[in-house]
Amino acid sequence: MNRRLSTRGRRELTKPAVYAGLVVIVALLPLFFGSPYIQHMLILTFIYIIAAVSFRTIVISGQFPLAHAAFMGIGAYLAAMASKWLGLSPWITIPLSALVTAGIGMLIGYPFSRLRALYYAMGSLFFGIGVIQIIYAGGSWTGGYSGLTGIPALLPGTISKIPYYYFFLGLALVSIIALYRIEFSRIGTNLKAIAQSHVVASSVGINESGYRILAVGVGCFFVGLAGAGYTHYNMVLSCSSFNFMATLWLVMYVLIGGINSFAGPIIGTIILIIIPEFFRDLKMFSPFVTAAILGIVVYLMPQGLVSLPQMVRSRLTERRNTKKVSHAS
Repeated sequence: MNRRLSTRGRRELTKPAVYAGLVVIVALLPLFFGSPYIQHMLILTFIYIIAAVSFRTIVISGQFPLAHAAFMGIGAYLAAMASKWLGLSPWITIPLSALVTAGIGMLIGYPFSRLRALYYAMGSLFFGIGVIQIIYAGGSWTGGYSGLTGIPALLPGTISKIPYYYFFLGLALVSIIALYRIEFSRIGTNLKAIAQSHVVASSVGINESGYRILAVGVGCFFVGLAGAGYTHYNMVLSCSSFNFMATLWLVMYVLIGGINSFAGPIIGTIILIIIPEFFRDLKMFSPFVTAAILGIVVYLMPQGLVSLPQMVRSRLTERRNTKKVSHAS
């Protein structure tokens, strides 16, 4: 009994130590990679990690949104217009845009909460297309088809990307911790119960519609936060960054990493953003590299890349057991 408790205690201490070590390594990366381009790619990775993890927060409630990138665009354009046309500070527009995006998400989520499976996916897809068309029709306010330029920077006068690197690293860490706490709280348990069987969940007193709307609101808040931060970092916006293809990339990040694991979207985002950079000189082949990664993961690791360590351990255990049986015989 004491051995079991001590082993469990070691595991509880080991996990935080490993996570802290990973954070320290990531925080030290700018010291080893001085290239502004590499730092830029890492910043984008942090932004899309927030978007991918927030996407999964909605998915665990049994909903599959195909307008998540459009909500990222709502947060981005709200922050850009409030800062450029109203003169508000980016430090105000970023949290404000995230809150407004969450509010819009919950308003849209109310009628959509009655839709399930394919119907919800298609309804959210049409909403996302509608958002992009509204942005195109916004004229000078949104930049229309030409895109919006002249957006105030988050850190005016800063040439180096290192301050942005640490800002988005901190933003990603705060978002990940918040979403982790939500998923592994009573709220997350109820969301997963609704996803498994909304009939059973309702029969035990879980407010299905309320929790579905809450999941959309939380997911939209964080993706709006990512979009608003991206706005004041990039200082140029284009609808192509938030269209249906952008949502499909978020879906791939989650599926390749592992949709059933909280760490899955983080791993998938890192893999699909960083690995193609090694083939930058062969840019025409990068779609084939991505397709190859997707095919390998789907065929060999249906649970995503996050299941790889468990698969390796299982194979090693099987080999050890086989050797023991052969020696015994």
